[in-house]
Amino acid sequence: MKVYLASDHAGFPLKMGIIDYLKRNDIEFVDLGTYSLDSVDYPDYAHKLATALKNDSSGLGIAICGSGNGICISMNKFPHIRAALCWNEELARLARAHNNANVLCLSGWFVPVYTAHQIVKAFLETEFEGGRHQRRIDKIAQLVNGQF
Repeated sequence: MKVYLASDHAGFPLKMGIIDYLKRNDIEFVDLGTYSLDSVDYPDYAHKLATALKNDSSGLGIAICGSGNGICISMNKFPHIRAALCWNEELARLARAHNNANVLCLSGWFVPVYTAHQIVKAFLETEFEGGRHQRRIDKIAQLVNGQF
């Protein structure tokens, strides 16, 4: 499994802290930018991440902006994305186990690096439970396709 990361300028410092964690744990990743604190628009990086995941359906994504909300809203505009804004480990576990989230969204302003490491670990280690949750994921796909 490969992890794809994308952030705007406000998420850049936290993204770099997460990259350190991924390197220390020998987790394969691709950094899609941004690469500095220069102001950029988070929808541009959501698009890069969504494109990467469309080309690698087994990959997972991490998206970061200031609040985490803007990039999460942007990510969820793509039909193959199920992005979840998580503030702690339990939310990350539930996002994967119950919602089969393929993108973890984080706040660069409000989530400390150490907490982000714990959230990322939980997100990457948790498997989708399927079962009754699959029925709900299928209904989300129907919504996206205008079939609901």
